[in-house]
Amino acid sequence: MTVGALIDAGADTGTLFAGLDSLGTGAKFRAEKVKRRGIAATFFHVEAEDTKSHRHLPQITRMIDGASLPDAVKQNAHRVFDVLARAESSVHGVPMEKVHFHEVGAVDSICDIAGICFALHLVGVDTIYASAVNTGSGTVNTQHGVLPVPAPATARLLEGIPVYARGPALELTTPTGAAFLKALASGFGALPPMTIARSGFGAGSKDFPEHANVLRVMLGEPSGASEAVEIRILEANIDDSTPQVLGYALERLLEAGALDVTLQPVTMKKQRPGTLVQVLAKPEDQEKLSALLLRETSTLGIRITRAERRVASRQHVEVATKFGAVRIKVSGEGHWSPEYEDCRQLAIETGAALREIIAEAGFAYRKSLE
Repeated sequence: MTVGALIDAGADTGTLFAGLDSLGTGAKFRAEKVKRRGIAATFFHVEAEDTKSHRHLPQITRMIDGASLPDAVKQNAHRVFDVLARAESSVHGVPMEKVHFHEVGAVDSICDIAGICFALHLVGVDTIYASAVNTGSGTVNTQHGVLPVPAPATARLLEGIPVYARGPALELTTPTGAAFLKALASGFGALPPMTIARSGFGAGSKDFPEHANVLRVMLGEPSGASEAVEIRILEANIDDSTPQVLGYALERLLEAGALDVTLQPVTMKKQRPGTLVQVLAKPEDQEKLSALLLRETSTLGIRITRAERRVASRQHVEVATKFGAVRIKVSGEGHWSPEYEDCRQLAIETGAALREIIAEAGFAYRKSLE
């Protein structure tokens, strides 16, 4: 589906198919225009008579190395198979080089992975972002028998990635797709700020009654607009912790990667004064920070909600002061502020007042604009 979507978005099929031919699999390729629930999409066909039931990682590595593909494409294909081998190795308890690739070792899956990497190269993509991943549900038939969705290797590959299950009770994310996202995606969640140049739809083999079985790609350039970022808000009301404990918990949460932590006085049930602890977290840090909040405070439960925040584009400009170098944060709208940690460190090192260093950094930046 990803290869089909990239073809739909402009990847040249002649160049793409010639590169895949050089893998030496004997497969034939074609792109077909189809419709899924009324949405026009491209279906990528891999037609092969593959008599080999499985392959090992070294065999697949040699196939990729021997192909007439750009070095960057080969490197990305190796990255995908490496993360896949690591997941399979963990699930089956065998060394990576001894992993039997069953479904993913078949010709069509090898061509899918190499095709994704080459198609991305052809359309000039250097950074990939993805939405949360729909795993599907139910069961799937594999070489290891009937397994729950997501299958063990897929679940291992999706660790740290936001997922959900919606739609028909079948496998909607394969190990191939999960490995591609794990190896090459830079982030997951809301659409990053970009100017869309073109888009494309790749079709799946089935046509679902509930929704169009398509995958969409959007290609474009960073726009510099305020970024929409999906986050998690972790909250707990606490009425039996000391200020020392709460202050220490705040420090630990920030050290562990919390985007922000606030403590607010509240009146709780039975007219008890308490504290609302609110933690802003990246989706992938949700469980780690929840466990830390439960361990370091007396709360017995945490509320977790999804939210978005807008992050203005920014850059750092370094200025020289008589105390030392200080970075200045500058937003896309021209607002600026001296970097607190730089000023704090200089205050410790020099013994100067923090407010004096902040003022000096601000003066130096304004002078640089003249």
